[in-house]
Amino acid sequence: MPTYRDEVVVLRTHKLGEADRIVTCLSRRHGKVRAVAKGVRRTSSRFGARLEPFMVADVQLYIGRSLDIIQQAESLGAYGAEIALHYDRYTAASAMVETADRLNEAEATPQQYLLLVGGLRALSRGEHAARSILDSYLLRAMSMSGWAPGLGDCARCGLPGPHQSFVAQMGGVVCRDCAPAGAVRVDMATTGLLQSLIAGEWDVVDAATPAATAAASGLVAAYAQWHLERGIRALEHVLSEPVPPEEARL
Repeated sequence: MPTYRDEVVVLRTHKLGEADRIVTCLSRRHGKVRAVAKGVRRTSSRFGARLEPFMVADVQLYIGRSLDIIQQAESLGAYGAEIALHYDRYTAASAMVETADRLNEAEATPQQYLLLVGGLRALSRGEHAARSILDSYLLRAMSMSGWAPGLGDCARCGLPGPHQSFVAQMGGVVCRDCAPAGAVRVDMATTGLLQSLIAGEWDVVDAATPAATAAASGLVAAYAQWHLERGIRALEHVLSEPVPPEEARL
């Protein structure tokens, strides 16, 4: 049988029969892959733990009729155990892999793979606030798929900014004339934070006020879910840091 090797990050799994699992992965070179891991639910399995969600592995597969078969799996990044110890990291990672699973085959590029692996690594190490890592991942993933939010000029008519309204359906910030009734108002601090999340300017992100962080997170969630055309279920469980009353009044 023809075989191939690739690096993968495990997005989700579900049971098949009494001892097998179907593993859905985002791979570095072959896009999204759905494959059967035989016998991994047995206690004697040699590589079952390497094929859990959030894990990164070097796998060898052979091509089956409907699903490929995983023959070998060597761990490249054991992020799952550390992520699972922290609720905020776990919910953020769940939202990230769910977003990656929504990518169509044309969008499941090597860059998307590297972005997801980098995000999971940062979560497992606690390098930044879990929600900020998630927000940065979502904005970058949307940008790589051609849906970068407009944060300077009006996303509808192109009028030079800055502007103070954000409409996910229109692609980002919009001017006063284009903004529909009830459009979300954004201040310069929130817009700047969104730009820093895309650019990976973590000194700015880490120094942001809780109010700006919460506002940016709400906009990111609305924007990502609009362009994915349905809700990200894991976002319902992502904990946001409470905003102190004095910050909320700024």
